[in-house]
Amino acid sequence: MTSAPLIEVRELVKQYPGLRAVDGVSFSILPGRCFGLLGPNGAGKTTTIEMMEGISTPSAGRILYKGEPLGLRFREEAGIMFQSTALQDFLTVRECLRFFSQLYPRRVPAAELIRACALEDFLDRDHRKLSGGQRQRLLLAVALVNDPDIVFLDEPTTGLDPQARRNFWQLVEDIKRRGKTVVLTTHYMEEAYQLCDSLAIMDRGRIVAEGSPDALLAQHFDDRILQLPAEDLEGRALPPAYSVQRRRESAEISVRNVSTALSDLLAAGVPLERLSIRPRTLEDLFLELTGKELREA
Repeated sequence: MTSAPLIEVRELVKQYPGLRAVDGVSFSILPGRCFGLLGPNGAGKTTTIEMMEGISTPSAGRILYKGEPLGLRFREEAGIMFQSTALQDFLTVRECLRFFSQLYPRRVPAAELIRACALEDFLDRDHRKLSGGQRQRLLLAVALVNDPDIVFLDEPTTGLDPQARRNFWQLVEDIKRRGKTVVLTTHYMEEAYQLCDSLAIMDRGRIVAEGSPDALLAQHFDDRILQLPAEDLEGRALPPAYSVQRRRESAEISVRNVSTALSDLLAAGVPLERLSIRPRTLEDLFLELTGKELREA
């Protein structure tokens, strides 16, 4: 039996003077899933998330949580990790957790929260002296302090080094295993592919694609990408069927039959020592659908 959606967005609109930032967006999120909302800067995803979080009021449309309009139940059962959060000065990590836990009737035991977010080594440190990765783990713990059924993560790993980012991914996977529902916005395509069970891509206020990462890639692409240094193609005449895309100092060639393409490259005298072959990625899908790279603001 299919589960009922935990949250439903129906024909959501946000109108500003001279700008329709969100233009009739609809989707639903099942319990225990990670849903990614992606889009280039100005696409309307942040406005959509703010309405889903109850921070901004829609101009039209409805948002239902467990079949009901957003209200007290949602506020008590939702956790939000904002992109930027101001914490009270001079508080230690332990004191921050105690402060936020007192705001909710339902709370996660402190020891469980500390263990889940790996905070043991700096509990008595002033939060202003934490590293980037440590601070993000603290902010995640703050978002989880009320044992929420749904957790909003707004670009949670922006600015983190690769190791800290992957450590954070593991924390999110742990949250999913506990049956929590996660709504994620991110500028990292690998992160979206790794964490999201389903995602929606927005552009100009509308959803232009929706589905699981693998299903979306299969729907839009049936080829592979050959990558090699651009200088290896200098002076080489490829058959007209091959379109070469230049990206800085590299060149990419889309091909459906890799064996045939390699034979043609060799026949054209192209050295293949530095050739790599990759499948299509979510970044390719973004460029295909929006014509824009998914960059940090």
